[in-house]
Amino acid sequence: MGILSLLLWLPALSALVLSFFANHQHSAIRGLSCCVLTAELAITGWLLLQFDPLNPSAQFSEYLPLSPKFGSTYALGVDGLSLPMAVLTSALSLLAWLVSDSIKKHIKSYYICFLLLNFGVLGVFLAQDWAVFYICWETSLICLFFLLNRWGGKNRHQASLSFALYTMAGSIFMLISLIAVYEYVPEHSSLLSSMYYVSKYMPENLQIWALLGFLLGFGVQLPVFPMHGWLTLALEEAPIPAGILLAGVVLNMGAYGLLRVVPSFPEAVHSLQPLLMVLAFFGMLYGGLLAWRQTTLKAMLAYSCISQMSVVLLGIASLNRIGLTGAFLQMAAHGILAAALWLLAGSLGEHAGLLRLPDYGSLMRLMPRFAGCAILLLFAAMGLPGSLNFAAQLHAFIGGYLQWGGLAMVCLSLSWLISAAYLLRTMLLLFTGPDTNRQISVTDLNTKELLAAGLLSAIIIGFGFWPQLITALSQNALNKIHQQISAPF
Repeated sequence: MGILSLLLWLPALSALVLSFFANHQHSAIRGLSCCVLTAELAITGWLLLQFDPLNPSAQFSEYLPLSPKFGSTYALGVDGLSLPMAVLTSALSLLAWLVSDSIKKHIKSYYICFLLLNFGVLGVFLAQDWAVFYICWETSLICLFFLLNRWGGKNRHQASLSFALYTMAGSIFMLISLIAVYEYVPEHSSLLSSMYYVSKYMPENLQIWALLGFLLGFGVQLPVFPMHGWLTLALEEAPIPAGILLAGVVLNMGAYGLLRVVPSFPEAVHSLQPLLMVLAFFGMLYGGLLAWRQTTLKAMLAYSCISQMSVVLLGIASLNRIGLTGAFLQMAAHGILAAALWLLAGSLGEHAGLLRLPDYGSLMRLMPRFAGCAILLLFAAMGLPGSLNFAAQLHAFIGGYLQWGGLAMVCLSLSWLISAAYLLRTMLLLFTGPDTNRQISVTDLNTKELLAAGLLSAIIIGFGFWPQLITALSQNALNKIHQQISAPF
């Protein structure tokens, strides 16, 4: 078994082992899950140390034919795009485990779903074959559905149903596009590398329809307006660990899939570039304005995800090196920052109760640990210089300006202004309002929560000063994508 197979199948096999545990063995179940997730993080760390960033191709590759008749292959590998996402998944999964104490019912079933979700997400990032990719994609969505449906809030059934309907529709469109493209792939192979040659054989009008299908499939997960309807309710109702993974990792699956599929359709992506631009700009403004109007912290963070992930779409739509770099940096920044903010939002709900923002009052005095971490992270979300968000958004905005000029600068300036407005409003309502009787009994972050939030804050600031630590890994892979979409048609 190769190192990537070990990384991929470790959580799935551990979930199988957990199924034989007795329901009351909570400590053993949690202990095994912790060991598995720690081992995952160690493996991804080792891969990071052994990875050659100068090689844009997949490394540590594994290849095993599954069905020669249909051209499907068990193919795994990592490059400068997938390895950082695998590291992020492993790290945030361990963080989510740390805050899983809030889960009090059906403990064994919860950890089985949790580990299978981990398997599915890792499979999406490690897969080098579209058949494996699609199976892992669906596995992650099914597990997330059960996490929402069984361990979510009071509106969990509505949230999980909405999530299922949206993602099911997106998956159908993705599958239709995969089947359509499969007919034009040389030797009918489902390898990712084989699809890069489909533009030579597929008519341009069919390329456009295929890319639209992928855009619908990945756009639901990104999420792109108007395919975002499931997100806010799902994030509000998700248990804290599932919310961390949903906001920090699962949304990045959509962006990652789009980055993988765009090089296969250079003609189509240039034809659809105006549409992608409009969706990106509208999503940034729309998400920001709705975040500004929210009265609860979770709702504000949910709508801000739409605005922040639209920056990723903007970078991809620019189709230039700087914009693509900004898109990938924003994926990393959003993954870390969204997980940290969701951790704090969940902790606030546990320590002070789920209230409207104006009802919290002066948390600066009552919860100084929470206030310090939250203010730092909210300023980072605003794109303050010295944060990873600043480096990411600056690259994406420059890429947009190089492509669309003054129009881009007007839209981007408005987006940045709206972002500052809703984040500053949130800080004022949380930390500078009058004291309320409800808050007399609140407790501050415990040591575990403070350690997790502080570590994520330090990572955001550290990468903000040295974003080249990420770009050094991804730049050659992004350059390869740029060359493919810029090649003569």
